[in-house]
Amino acid sequence: MQSLQYVDGEYHTPARRVFWFARTFPSLVFHARYALIVFRSSWQAMRGKYGDEAWSDSSLAVLRALESVGVEFEITGIDYLREVEGPCLVIGNHMSSLETMVLPCLVQPIKKVTFVVKQSLLTYPVFGHVMRSRDPVAVTQTDPRRDLKSMLEGGLDRLRRGISLIVFPEGARATKFNPQRFNTIGVKLASRAGVPIVPVALRTDAWGAGNPSADFGRIDPKRKVRFAFGPAIQVTGRGTVEQEAIIQFLEHHLAKWDSTT
Repeated sequence: MQSLQYVDGEYHTPARRVFWFARTFPSLVFHARYALIVFRSSWQAMRGKYGDEAWSDSSLAVLRALESVGVEFEITGIDYLREVEGPCLVIGNHMSSLETMVLPCLVQPIKKVTFVVKQSLLTYPVFGHVMRSRDPVAVTQTDPRRDLKSMLEGGLDRLRRGISLIVFPEGARATKFNPQRFNTIGVKLASRAGVPIVPVALRTDAWGAGNPSADFGRIDPKRKVRFAFGPAIQVTGRGTVEQEAIIQFLEHHLAKWDSTT
């Protein structure tokens, strides 16, 4: 399994030459490479050969494809994830398709992991084969009571099998973080399962939302991609304090990044 090379728990895209065509047409070049990665992964999944290592490697290939057109990455705090014993929940804001594609190569080399995803993703042409092979927890995003039951039952099952979960409590992608939409479903699961939460703040608007397909949006290399993992949080009681701590962690990093762009 390939992985990024971290220095003191951080990764920064090294200086590299970006060819003229990729620099001039970053969206075209990236999405051509991205489509090949997805089709290859789907073919492997259909044949039952898309395991954890293949998933992590294809995720890293997406990251490298983004770097090849000039997108820079900054990843910090990965050692907080390494310090957690056993499975955990990785909970963060949801900004674009980028985190869905890149987080596996950050988390999977450290902990076996899957996603909590909207149910419709499992029926997508091509990509649905990839997603189903990862044994995710699927929620409707339209029926809160049913989703809570699916999250608690499915999430507990994965965690008891040693599989960590990546959760985006906002549900839908949003370029601006709205704490009111950041539901408590992850905190409730962590409390029930007795596992810690590792928060991750992210800024991934270098990959814009496309039309008609949100997954094929404009790539803007001027926007640096940032992931910041935080110290593990153990949930006690109803989790109100922990929910607020996660929100404050996300808001702090997003505000700091806003001030530097």
